[in-house]
Amino acid sequence: MARMRRAGAGIALAATIALLAACGNDGGSSASTDDATKGGDAGKKDVSITWWHNSNTGEGKDYYDKVAADFEAANPGVTIDVNAMQHEDMVTKLSAAMQSGDMPDIYMERGGGELVGHVNAGVTKDLSEAAADTIAKLGGSVTSFQVDGKTYALPFSMGVVGFWYNKALFADAGITEAPKTWSEMYSAIDKLKAANITPISVGAGEGWPAAHYWYYFSVRQCSTEALQTAVKTLDFSDQCFVRAGESLQELLKAEPFNAGFLSTVAQKGATSASGMLATGKVAMELQGHWEPGVMQGITDEIGEAGIGDNLAWFSFPAVEGGEGDPETQMGGGDAWGVSADAPDEAVDFAEYLLSDEVQKGFAELDMGLPTNENAVGSVSDAALASLLEVRDNAPFVQLYFDTAFGDSIGGAMNSKIVDLFAGKASPQDVVDATQAAADAEK
Repeated sequence: MARMRRAGAGIALAATIALLAACGNDGGSSASTDDATKGGDAGKKDVSITWWHNSNTGEGKDYYDKVAADFEAANPGVTIDVNAMQHEDMVTKLSAAMQSGDMPDIYMERGGGELVGHVNAGVTKDLSEAAADTIAKLGGSVTSFQVDGKTYALPFSMGVVGFWYNKALFADAGITEAPKTWSEMYSAIDKLKAANITPISVGAGEGWPAAHYWYYFSVRQCSTEALQTAVKTLDFSDQCFVRAGESLQELLKAEPFNAGFLSTVAQKGATSASGMLATGKVAMELQGHWEPGVMQGITDEIGEAGIGDNLAWFSFPAVEGGEGDPETQMGGGDAWGVSADAPDEAVDFAEYLLSDEVQKGFAELDMGLPTNENAVGSVSDAALASLLEVRDNAPFVQLYFDTAFGDSIGGAMNSKIVDLFAGKASPQDVVDATQAAADAEK
């Protein structure tokens, strides 16, 4: 994403997710989002709306094409120009679009420091009044997409990161229970390797999947207070962040990852980290709530059945002696942002994407964890549905660090974490690079 000026107060507001209330609402439904048309003069003039999203394969892509077509049919004169892209391609193109000012009308926002930068740059629309009914319906999930009390994006999926795993491969290795501590995790890694099964895949070639390990070890090594203080003050002097790097070093010494992990991509094709899990080549992958949908898209594309009912999930294990609550999670959400110059019909369409109808279809295809309370019961995959309870009962959910801190700090942090993966940096180096980037932003 583009490098943009950070507003500290905004980050403090948006950097954590109160997921206990995230998907709560008053239980009612909003007429403005339950139908494809909102009424008024929407659809009475010829309008073209550009929509960028990252459901670019399989049933997810087909579903979003249908959603756009349904809206067009209900709103004559409105055309939705759908551009479905692989996630990393979308991020790169969105960064360029924000710098050039040639923005899509509807695009994906992730909250935190990234959103603050976009608001400061004037590229995203304040939806507080135009989408007030939908915002009220979504309840606490909008908090992470607010800056100075105003809402700039509508969250459609919110979840947590953890280990997705293949139950059959675990059984082949003699593993009867998912690890709850890192001692148990190392035992599982040893058993998988003894059975000639690659334990874990990681797409370190794209940075962020590797960075998630350091983030999560920080969540386990640091107290909630230490995490919140770092977000607010940009001070990383607490030694728990160094210990997080040391925990990661210990994992790397166990050599659990796929061959060539430093150049492996995250989610594109059968040889990606997600593709290896989807096709039974590895036993585990640390990924977010979107993983079942991503894997389904990959297997659809290559014509394989996938791992089906053998897919399961467990939380990032506890670190013995760590100061973090083992029930605390790391995660985040995706939201639909509307560009500052987009027509009013773009807001109508963004609200339609959060309607009961569209969110239920989203849930049924396991594309993520819906934020519309009326769609939560439609999640079909048992493993994915199990994340709902984890998400809603977590005492604290730390937003992905690179999103929370914004592009400059997050980029420096991720780059040095990848260096740690490559054996070219120490735990202290990660902290020093992060602090230097934070100091430059103050």
